[in-house]
Formats: sequence, structure tokens, C-alpha cells
Amino acid sequence: MNDVVIRGEGLGKQYRRGVAQTGLLRDSLGRILKAPFRSMQGPKQESFWALKDVSLEVREGEVLGLIGRNGAGKTTLLKILSRITQPTAGWAEIHGHVGSLLEVGTGFHPELTGRENTYLSGAILGMSKSEISRKFDEIVAFAELEKFIDTPVKHYSSGMYVRLAFAVAAHLEPEILLVDEVLAVGDINFQKKCLGKMGDVARAGRTVVLVTHQMNQIRRLCHRVTWIDGGAVRQTGPASETVSAYELAMSTSERNSAAEGSRGSSGAQFRGWQMDSPEGGQTLHSLGPVRIKFRLDVHQALRHIHHGIALFNSERQLVWAFSTDNLTFTPGTTYLGYEFPFLPVRPGVYSWQVSLWSDEGNVDLWDAMPEMIVATENYQHARDEWNGILNVPCTFETRKENESN
Repeated sequence: MNDVVIRGEGLGKQYRRGVAQTGLLRDSLGRILKAPFRSMQGPKQESFWALKDVSLEVREGEVLGLIGRNGAGKTTLLKILSRITQPTAGWAEIHGHVGSLLEVGTGFHPELTGRENTYLSGAILGMSKSEISRKFDEIVAFAELEKFIDTPVKHYSSGMYVRLAFAVAAHLEPEILLVDEVLAVGDINFQKKCLGKMGDVARAGRTVVLVTHQMNQIRRLCHRVTWIDGGAVRQTGPASETVSAYELAMSTSERNSAAEGSRGSSGAQFRGWQMDSPEGGQTLHSLGPVRIKFRLDVHQALRHIHHGIALFNSERQLVWAFSTDNLTFTPGTTYLGYEFPFLPVRPGVYSWQVSLWSDEGNVDLWDAMPEMIVATENYQHARDEWNGILNVPCTFETRKENESN
């Protein structure tokens, strides 16, 4: 992984928004009669940058993930790299045969059959007919299209189309594979098969640039991740760190303002928290053991205090809670510490809530800031919708009934 095979410098793409027109004669006449001078001037157009000043490098054998909101510019970047779209600014170079899996409609000729498109795609990738023939049956079986392989692809459903496109690109072995949300197609079994094949592609040392909104897929497959925000690169780095930063930004934009500061009486206030580890901070890198402490500034003596703590995920679902009674605090700074033998929660963003209550009511209730980022190794299902709350490592084996332990 020493040679740079994809390089982009200062990439930008500008589009123009204009007034939508149908092109029908009656509509054109109607516009002219209603506003003759405006029609002579033509539609008002407005420019915007879908991508601006983006630079990146991808090395041979590397799997790079692209993440960001819808409309951030990820697909535009892939289209530039695959030569579907020319950049308005900057330049990009790719060394090697490229297979692109972008939106449905890209790559296949609609009038040709699935069989003909498979051979055409292979030829474009520089493969001989005999090389494609050796892979052909495997491609058709993977796509589950045996009955429709000689049907023109214009009659395929979108799922059939993308299944064949994925099978062709994954099996004909381009040196560089550009993938945009393809792993979201088909039923759960086909998605699992696609993910397994993508893992094989990555382990085979081929270069992959992957766009998906499935964060666990990104964590599993990618060496590095680039976060695109508003058409620009916001962060690039190791997969777990960049994905966690992205999830944190997505989950806290509204809640931070409401949760800022402590609430309650003036008797005591929570002022901060951290993990008691060599790294400190608020990022969890291992399942355990985990030690956490909260700083409490006590302003007056407190007796018979009830203390509670809760952990919430990014959807504000309660993950865990605990409480204890009859605590006493004297004025000064006190640290409330917790030690967990392990904290097996899935990677993502979490928030602690700590509270103190007396017989008179609430002393302090604090949504701890900043939030906790869990950047541990992921042991969950590859699809986000099949993830639970826990992230528990396990072993798996198969054994015949008559075999010994």
C-alpha cells in the first residue's frame, strides 16, 4: 500500500440552477404572453458549488470510505473520479482499470441483455472474452439472475439491475472499485452476500472507494474515512475516529444548546467528567475495564442525598441506569467515580446524565458535556438495522453431534 493510485487536487464542481421548463410549445407561448421581456432575457440561473477544493489520495490496496449527509457531495466526487463528470476546478488522476457502481442507470446499455452487458463491461475493463467466460457462471449465480440473463436490462427492476452491476464489478476484478450505496440493494440475504464479497475484494488488495450511510459497514471495511460536509472535506482519518466524530456531530446539534450547563439548586453542581485512563478524555477505545469520574463542586453541606446516573445512546434511548442513597457531601470538590469491568455498547455517541436529589427536591441534574464517543472494535451485525445496544465479542463453531469437545 505504498503507491498512490487515486489523487485529486483542489477538485470543485459548479452547477447552475435554472427555471424548470417543459419544452412544450403551448407552455412557451404562455410564458411569452405573460412576461414577454422576461422571456427574452431567458431563465434566471443561479450557481452553486456541489464540491469545492477537495483534495485526496488513495493508495494501492486501500479501502477509503466517504461519509456525509445527503447532498454533501460524495456522489459528485465519485462521478469525477470515474470520469462521468468533469470537474469545474482542480484535477484528478487514476492509475488502473476502474469499475464504477454508482446510481442505477450508469454502466450498462439498456438495449443489451444481461449477458451482453457482462461481456461489454469486461471488455471495457480490459479483459479478454475467455477471461470473462471463466467468471460468467459465477457472476450470474451471485446476482441470482439465471432466468433473466438473456433479457434486455431495460426490463430489469432497479434491484435486478444493481445486483448484476455489483456482481460484474466484483467478479471481473477491476484494479480500482468505486461504490456508491450499492450494498443497500436487495433483501437482507443478498446484502449480506454483497458485504462478504466486498470483504473479499478488500482482502485481495484491490483499491476501493466506498460511499454508504451504513456506519458499521464503513467501520468493518475501511482503512480510512473522509467526511464530506457541504461540498468540502471536514475530516479525514482512521475509520473509527472519523465515523465517531461524524455521529457525534449528527446527534448533538440540537441537544447541546438545551443541555448546556447544570440545572438545580445552588447547593452543588456537576462541573465535568472524564475517563480515568492513560488517554483521559471522553473517547472509549476498549470494552474494559472502564473507569469514569464526575467532578462535583459542593457549595454547602448536603446530607441524605440520592444520586442517580444514566447512560443514553444517540437516539436518547436509555442504555443503563443506577442509583444510590444516603450520601453525605461537605463543601469543596468531590469526584464521583464508577468502575465497570467492561462496557459492551456498540460504537457510536453516548451521553451520561448524573443527578443529586435531597428531601427538598432536585439539587443538580446534568447532561454531561462533552458526550462520550465509543470507538471500540465492532462485534455487531454488518447492517445497522440489525444492531442492538450491546457489542459483545463471541466465538462461533460448528460440530457434528458425534464429535467430541
